[in-house]
Amino acid sequence: MDSSKYLNDPRFAGIKPFEKKLWLSSPTVHGEEQKWVDEAIQTNWISTVGANITAVERLTAELVGCEYAVALSSGTAALHLAVKLCGEKIYGKPAAGHGTLEGHQVFCSDMTFSATVNPVAYEGGEAIFIDTEYDTWNMDPAALERAFELYPEVRIVVLAHLYGTPAKIEKIVEICRKHDALLIEDAAESILATYKGKQTGCFGDVSAISWNGNKLITGSSGGMLLTNNKAWAIQARKWSTQSREDAAWYQHDELGYNYRMSNIIAGIVRGQLPHAREHLEQKKTNYELYKKALSDLPVKMNPADFENSEPNYWLSCMIIDENAMCRQVRSEKEALYNTEPGKSCPTEILEALAAFNAEGRPIWKPMHLQPIYRFHNFVTKTTQSRARMYSTPGEVHTDVGADIFKRGLCLPSDNKLTPEEIAKISDIIHRCFE
Repeated sequence: MDSSKYLNDPRFAGIKPFEKKLWLSSPTVHGEEQKWVDEAIQTNWISTVGANITAVERLTAELVGCEYAVALSSGTAALHLAVKLCGEKIYGKPAAGHGTLEGHQVFCSDMTFSATVNPVAYEGGEAIFIDTEYDTWNMDPAALERAFELYPEVRIVVLAHLYGTPAKIEKIVEICRKHDALLIEDAAESILATYKGKQTGCFGDVSAISWNGNKLITGSSGGMLLTNNKAWAIQARKWSTQSREDAAWYQHDELGYNYRMSNIIAGIVRGQLPHAREHLEQKKTNYELYKKALSDLPVKMNPADFENSEPNYWLSCMIIDENAMCRQVRSEKEALYNTEPGKSCPTEILEALAAFNAEGRPIWKPMHLQPIYRFHNFVTKTTQSRARMYSTPGEVHTDVGADIFKRGLCLPSDNKLTPEEIAKISDIIHRCFE
């Protein structure tokens, strides 16, 4: 991108780049992290056993409100073991060399990060993508119900809570129970987000959260598997340490993984946990400042007021009204747009922010549009289609996820942003519409 294109544009006259980079969402450390990391080093417990791991599992379970938390190397590892647990529950242990889902299909959120759905492929299954709804930007319950009509044999659903906003989780649980399906919650982005006072990650049969560097709180990496099933927690811990059996030598009866969290990472998480709600309130302030500052533009913020739910405001996002979109086209890796008075598009806004040293991001590109998954089945609330939306005369298709991806973007959402910085970011966005 040529930043001079924006720095020399008369619309942005008088605006100077931010002196320091404004990040989408960066780690915020407080000092307690160092205490627990130092203790791990001083006691020489720096591997995958130690007091920090034990404490973090207990504290996370207490914070979220579930019975068991298993500390792992990443949220993706947690999702993989969650898929494996559900696969064995339904289909039994696989034959040697095969995954637990070999030959089976799984319903998955469509608008999410690929880590949500890749574990299905790890276990030999086939993801079927369920369209998004505008109310929450999450899996559409009506599309999920339609999917069960089309594929009644499916017994596992993987649901992501996008950008920290809870899905219509009560309705989705009801649909899963009706069809005797297990629910995996990808709560990687939504720790502390609640529905009817109950936190996301507590509704599914098994769930995952992430301590990645850009999350509400972080360990720099790491994740957690959450469950109320004691046997599943024990099994996940075993798998995460290469499935070593209780023997004096290295004995292995089944496939295992190197997925256990280190005591160093756990020390960082342990120091972060007391600040989780503080970070949430800072993120919420960001959202409210953006919402007010952008209220006179033809845009809307990502959903935060769905009945009975409270997001964690991890990322503040916006979507441009259809009639205020300038012409924009995207290839697999590039995007082009035409400047039009009174209109803008995500590409223009993100490039303008970058020119002034602020980081934004496009909305997650839906999975059914990804090259690796574009020939997987994709279900909307009205009909079933392939990614290219082939249709026969008389059929009506919707593709909410693709529309949000086309018109939406993630704003700089770091919890260290000042009101003045948000005001300046909002000013840049206003000028994009001039």
